[in-house]
Amino acid sequence: MGVTRVWLPHPSDVTGPLPEGVIADVWTGGEPLPESAAEVEFVVIPFGVAGDRLERILRSLPKLKVVQLFSAGADHVIAAVPPGVTLCNARGAHTAATAEWAVGAIVAAQRQFPRFAIAQHEGRWDSAYSEGVAGKHVLIVGYGSIGAAVERRLAGWEVTIDRIARAARPAVPASPGAPASPGTPATPAVHGMSDLPMLLPKADVVIILVPTVDDTRNMVDAKFLATMKDQALLVNAARGAIVDTDALLAELASGRLRAALDVTAPEPLPAGHPLWSAPGLLLTPHVGGAVHEAGARAYSVVIPQIARYVAGEPLHNVIGDRGY
Repeated sequence: MGVTRVWLPHPSDVTGPLPEGVIADVWTGGEPLPESAAEVEFVVIPFGVAGDRLERILRSLPKLKVVQLFSAGADHVIAAVPPGVTLCNARGAHTAATAEWAVGAIVAAQRQFPRFAIAQHEGRWDSAYSEGVAGKHVLIVGYGSIGAAVERRLAGWEVTIDRIARAARPAVPASPGAPASPGTPATPAVHGMSDLPMLLPKADVVIILVPTVDDTRNMVDAKFLATMKDQALLVNAARGAIVDTDALLAELASGRLRAALDVTAPEPLPAGHPLWSAPGLLLTPHVGGAVHEAGARAYSVVIPQIARYVAGEPLHNVIGDRGY
């Protein structure tokens, strides 16, 4: 068996055992590069590394075959990957954490936790009524693995859920003997994007989980927001580029809509940006997947991927021409 050179952002005490025949060098995104630059075939991109410098580095690796991400989102590195090199994301690694953030943001925004946190900091007893979650209509836009995880976490919260994906999918009946309530499908029905104008006006909470591709950039524009019902909550756990920031700021300033954002455009949000002081906004600094277990969960996707590459098997989570 030959030797396969890979670059990983962490040493073996973090990554765990590697497949037989794999030699890994630690590359944290900087320069100088590891001495194996002329031999490396499989590179795992560290968090936060992108742009022209990454493109220059990747193009300098003559035997590069695969670029593997730690993240599900790939929009920040697609342009940097040389032609003929396969790009894969880490779909599934951060599903649980991102779904937790989405549900937590809904509860925090509905029940005004930020207001009460400020009052606690200032030593004020600021009692007030707030909106509940029970009885609300939730629309998940971009119903993939994270959307399904959000729905599982909302089970029992007495909400109505609609789902939208690129293409409509019918409900799949539960198999006989499966642990489900009578009449409950194993997989729920999913609407196509063409049904968005019909479903948006019904939703009290709209959760954005779509990938960043040409079709979704600024998808949440002034028309999208105007179609949402008064006092609805927009939750963006995807990417900042999905939302037209100026259009959202106008709706927040008017008081008609509310929002919870883990991502912004631009990002990081610069000092003095109007989103910092926008009314009705809960803002977190892109921490949806930032849990202590994130590294281990990412390597639980990455290491089997390396094993598939070494064995000549088809890779998982390959990013196609459309960006997903």
